[in-house]
Amino acid sequence: MSPRAFSAAALAATAALSLLLTACGSDEEDGDTKPDDKIQGADKPKESPSPTAEEATADRPEIKLPEDVRVVADWSETGKPAEDAILRDTEQRIAAIEMALAEQDPTHAAFRFYSEGEAAAATEEYVKAYVDEEARLTGTIRLYEPTVTIRDDGTATLVYCEDQSNAFDKYLKTGEVNKTPVTKNSYFSHGATLRKDEQGTWVTMTDVTTQGASSCQP
Repeated sequence: MSPRAFSAAALAATAALSLLLTACGSDEEDGDTKPDDKIQGADKPKESPSPTAEEATADRPEIKLPEDVRVVADWSETGKPAEDAILRDTEQRIAAIEMALAEQDPTHAAFRFYSEGEAAAATEEYVKAYVDEEARLTGTIRLYEPTVTIRDDGTATLVYCEDQSNAFDKYLKTGEVNKTPVTKNSYFSHGATLRKDEQGTWVTMTDVTTQGASSCQP
């Protein structure tokens, strides 16, 4: 069983998180396939906004990705400090998961810094599926169209889209890349809940994903 198939089944069972399911999550041909479409913003580095003084005091993990892996946050600052911090920390969480895959570590401290509870447990299961197959991702993951809502109790929700049309499974022993076709299932909608921890980091508690969401289609 491929890592993608395993992780999809596992995360459907937990109803918590479905991250980076590799290039569409489906091998079905689709009439709207656009395999050569260029990812907006992927042709040049994107500088993350500078952290606030509070964020800078947190003992944040250093995120290092392989040269063939990119996480592109295709969104702009809102001008609202809390919302911008949520977007920054979410981008770092996704990158941390990519690092866990690259380093083949299902309990990597980096993604656990940005995740807890259901989100952390589901991510561990997801990464373990790749480790079992001696595989990771290669390519570019694009995050876009975020909507942040901060609740009265201080927690927050973040709804955003993820484009996996240019991310694929890479098998470590052979270097083989499984380039699946681009379909509507290459695009995901995420609905995350977050809280601000004692260090000022916005930690993801749950992340429920809809594969092939109409709201995220190009």
